[in-house]
Amino acid sequence: MAKDKSEASDELEPLTKLIGILSSPWTMLLLHRIHLQGPKRFGELKRILGSISTKTLTERLRMLESEGWIHRHYEPTVPPQVTYSLTERVMELDGVLKELVVIADRWYGQKGKKPKG
Repeated sequence: MAKDKSEASDELEPLTKLIGILSSPWTMLLLHRIHLQGPKRFGELKRILGSISTKTLTERLRMLESEGWIHRHYEPTVPPQVTYSLTERVMELDGVLKELVVIADRWYGQKGKKPKG
C-alpha cells in the first residue's frame, strides 16, 4: 500500500532537520575545526574561520548548543573564559566529517585540479 504524503513527510522529518542544521552556512566548517583542533574559545574560532562575522558565529554556536551538539564551558574569571567543544552526540559524525575531507581533497585539492591548457 502506498504511503500518503503526511507519512512520507513524517519519515523524512528527522533527516530534514539534520540536513537543515548541517547545511546552514559555516556550520560544517565550524564543527570540522573543533573536531580537528579540539575545544576553542570564541576569538580562536573567529580567527580560524576567517571571514565569518561575529553575529553569524554567535548564532551558529547558540544553535549548536541548543541542539546539544556543542558544549559551552564558562569559567567565571576576569575576563570570563568560554570554551566550546563537541558533545558525544556530534562524535557520531566523525566518519562523515573525515569522508567529506577526503572527497573535498579529491575534488578540489591539488590532485583534483584540472591542468590548464
